Amino acid sequence: MAEKRSIFQEVDSAEKPVAQAGVIDRASRPGARRAIRLWLMALFALVVVMIAVGGLTRLTDSGLSITEWKPVTGALPPLSAEAWDAEFDKYKQIPEYQQQNAGMSMAEFKVIYWWEWGHRQLGRVIGLVWAAGFAYFALRREIPTGWMGRLLLLGALGGLQGAIGWWMVSSGLEGGRLDVAPYRLATHLGLAFIILGLICWYVLKLGRRESDLMQARRDGDAKLKRMSTGLMHASYLQVVLGALVAGNDAGRTYTDWPLMGGEVFPSLAFEFAPWWRNFFEGEALVQFNHRLLGYLIFVFGLIVWRASRRSAKRATKQAFDWVAVMLFGQMVLGVGTVLYAAPWHLAIVHQLGAVALICLILRARFLSMYPASQSVKG
Repeated sequence: MAEKRSIFQEVDSAEKPVAQAGVIDRASRPGARRAIRLWLMALFALVVVMIAVGGLTRLTDSGLSITEWKPVTGALPPLSAEAWDAEFDKYKQIPEYQQQNAGMSMAEFKVIYWWEWGHRQLGRVIGLVWAAGFAYFALRREIPTGWMGRLLLLGALGGLQGAIGWWMVSSGLEGGRLDVAPYRLATHLGLAFIILGLICWYVLKLGRRESDLMQARRDGDAKLKRMSTGLMHASYLQVVLGALVAGNDAGRTYTDWPLMGGEVFPSLAFEFAPWWRNFFEGEALVQFNHRLLGYLIFVFGLIVWRASRRSAKRATKQAFDWVAVMLFGQMVLGVGTVLYAAPWHLAIVHQLGAVALICLILRARFLSMYPASQSVKG
């Protein structure tokens, strides 16, 4: 039975209850969220570099230089003159060499070989960084509650990406094709952006404690979240359409703007039969679709930006300001890429602009869902 006290008796400070961390915050050891976040940031940087290297591999027509998929032994490049001759002989058997690069020298072959080898090697590095980080945090039991499946998903998607990469390359090794199938290239790049987007979202969520996120969510803007979600999906679709443009070299076909070959709607838009092939393999229609969606995204983006002005949160409004700035910049880059017939330096900056835009939209969406706290003065 508790001892009776006078109502005038002072309570000793040792008897005061101490606030305890919530179940969510006690789920992992201190510092785990920050360390995992840094690990994911490293993965994010590697994936961005991977996207850039993949784009340059496509722009330099290097993707078919390695005609076999050897996930383990393929990590070693040719180490002797005989090994180089063997690799070159394999390349000579595919249509790209026979119909496009016949007479290529060994020195020229080595250039495209190193591009593709570097692209594949970077994929292996990303896989190792993920595996090492995941094993470290899992063995130390530092993965927060609810995050095990998310981090495993990244590894699974990375493995799938490697398989899709070979599925893409194999389409250009036979059947008389001189390049990989555009829809397979679009699948490959699309999955890369899914992985990138997930990492970006995880980094944002790990930047705050779960209890803080739950508190902030009460002040979220549901309408702004829906609008930014729509903008995110439309921008992702634009990335896929851009991959179809790249896969068909369509960016070098119609080099005038705002018209296409002097026409509002290109007369060759449906030159292939059956008609649906033009959405994947028709140079005219894939570029027209990419342009049209770009205009729609720009207009819708301004509408979303205007809606964000009603937010009482300054950080949220600033996040949408950056989205609007990047939308304009990406539009200018796209027009410039068309007018100059997609030179590699402009094309790769345009692709990296898509990376920046997607991440800025994700950040703005995150702040519309979980607004940052601010003082009464704003």
